[in-house]
Amino acid sequence: MRVATYLVPGPKGGEAGECAVFYFGKGQGGTVEENLARWTKQFESPTDRKTTTRSVNRLRVHVIDLRGTYLGSPGPMMESQEKKPNYRLLGAIVEAPGGLLFIKCTGPIATITQAETDFDELIQSLAEGETSSI
Repeated sequence: MRVATYLVPGPKGGEAGECAVFYFGKGQGGTVEENLARWTKQFESPTDRKTTTRSVNRLRVHVIDLRGTYLGSPGPMMESQEKKPNYRLLGAIVEAPGGLLFIKCTGPIATITQAETDFDELIQSLAEGETSSI
């Protein structure tokens, strides 16, 4: 389930992107590997696929960076989208105590590249909350 959607401003005169946050509940939403594969399949012949795993404030975080022609997010409720060349996806899957948290930013390469520092700061700000359900 989509918890939040944020607009990612584009460079002056450029197209905006979006950053979506998903949380399905403990044990829901598939495995880390299944989701990384799903996001990769949303690109036609992705280039420069990079994945890393790191610890942020005792939380394990898996980050993926993809570039290429974006095909959109397939699913039963999603309408077919046209192919979007020169797109980038920066995504993070957080292994939180209450289940996986998904953060997925997509948009034109220039837009997501401009927002990369903000994305990294968001990931670094993650903390395991004592009263949080996530």
